[in-house]
Amino acid sequence: MTFRAEIPYGAYWSTPFARWQGSLAHLHSVQFAAHVAKAELARRGIAPERIDHGVLGLSVPQPHAFYGMPWLAGMAGAGKVAGPTVMQACATGVRVLLAAAQEIEAGMAEVALGLTCDRTSNGPHLYYPNPKGPGGTGSHEDWVLGNFDCDPLGPHAMIDTAENVAASHGFTTAEQHEIVLRREEQYREALADDSAFLRRFMTLPFEVPSANFRKVQETLTGDEGINTSTAEGLARLKPVKPGGTVTFGAQTHPADGNAAILVATPERAAELSSQPAIRVRLLGFGQARVPLARMPEATVPAARRALERAGLAIRDIDAFKTHNPFALNDLVFSREMGVDVAKMNNYGSSLVWGHPQAPMGTRSVIELIEELALRGGGRGLFAGCAAGDSAMALAIEVGDRH
Repeated sequence: MTFRAEIPYGAYWSTPFARWQGSLAHLHSVQFAAHVAKAELARRGIAPERIDHGVLGLSVPQPHAFYGMPWLAGMAGAGKVAGPTVMQACATGVRVLLAAAQEIEAGMAEVALGLTCDRTSNGPHLYYPNPKGPGGTGSHEDWVLGNFDCDPLGPHAMIDTAENVAASHGFTTAEQHEIVLRREEQYREALADDSAFLRRFMTLPFEVPSANFRKVQETLTGDEGINTSTAEGLARLKPVKPGGTVTFGAQTHPADGNAAILVATPERAAELSSQPAIRVRLLGFGQARVPLARMPEATVPAARRALERAGLAIRDIDAFKTHNPFALNDLVFSREMGVDVAKMNNYGSSLVWGHPQAPMGTRSVIELIEELALRGGGRGLFAGCAAGDSAMALAIEVGDRH
């Protein structure tokens, strides 16, 4: 199906992503997202009063996140906006877009703000009281590190899902490292001409506020903490797990940041677009889950379902974006979907610019839109895996409104 809801061209943004414990580590992710949203709406001449619904996506708790979207919207100047808070690990970005589009489809809103934010740095250490425990003590967990290291259904770490898939498909360390070098090469294209591609949706230089948002603490010229790999350097790395294939160089890194996309009725989308002649349509969403501990494979059935819902075949897609926490993800997707692995993820991907979970998918969709716009239009597909051996995917079209 084709959704009535559209994305107004240009009505989206992303902060630079910063490697964890970097320049964004001191910022409360929800307050930071509101600070950025207020500035970016003003920069686009979009009055917050135009927004009548919101969906907040995050996967790492922050103080007072209980108040979710109403709190964020109020800080951003949209004091009449309410809406849910959504958490679906690394699939949160696509889930937020779907939730916003559904509100438009139901006739309950005309303009919805889908905003995603996360800070993996300084993730909370949570204590769960248990009055019946020994001495009245409870249990505890490190929200970020503990969940990276343990899927409680297994139990197993996320890297185990990659090794399971590598073993069954026969993918080698060398093949994974080739993907890393290609993805870094593609990202460097986004940095060409003074980061011309990134500037299409990212305000650069980016002023990092202090924790109280009263002054500028430092300035970023782009994403922070990007690796520059060489074939020789990667070849010296040993697999993380003895007998395995996945090295630290062939996986992404935790990061901080936020990203947002407006979704609107066709009429409002034309009004809010920076180029009204460009139309960005949502063609189909897909969700899937694969057997236990095989997470990298989940993008394949999710992508197929998105294409089926959109009434498209893989040959109809002009540009591909994937969430690739492991380089291995792209090898699986390429083989199973029949896509040239070297032509996926033009201008960058989460393998390179990091993994702040919720906003990762949002930024990927934004970059997909801009890649299609540079091509003069076409259809694109984003697919990303998530915790629980699951994935979500989205097919879009960028074309001429007339």
